[in-house]
Amino acid sequence: MYEWVKALHVIAIISWMAGLLYLPRLFVYHCDAEAGSVQSETFKIMERRLYRAIMTPAMIIAWLTGLFLIWQGGWITSGWLHAKLALVIAMSGAHGFMGRWVRDFAADRNLRSHKFYRVINEIPTLLMVVVVILVIVKPF
Repeated sequence: MYEWVKALHVIAIISWMAGLLYLPRLFVYHCDAEAGSVQSETFKIMERRLYRAIMTPAMIIAWLTGLFLIWQGGWITSGWLHAKLALVIAMSGAHGFMGRWVRDFAADRNLRSHKFYRVINEIPTLLMVVVVILVIVKPF
């Protein structure tokens, strides 16, 4: 069963990361759309569906399967895992901020520039790189 849960965990992580990488890109393009335009309304639908139907369920599944793997694998005392969990908490925080921005765009309240979202787009990538290194290499 451990291997099946691990497979589900990896699938959930891939889905969650896809959303964390794509949603800020949608925000970049949404910044250029005039409020109330067809384009803006389309972005609102895309952002809401991506966040609610893909990203949030994937994050929940990733957390639940990850906690199961920690418990079953006896990883709780591993230093690399503690570092990974800190980064996953940061990634969950980024997820929460993106949810706030989805709501801001939905209400035509975005106050940030496309440059802000271009920079934000890099944060999940950096977190993912370090998490993958920690999981594969287990340096400590």
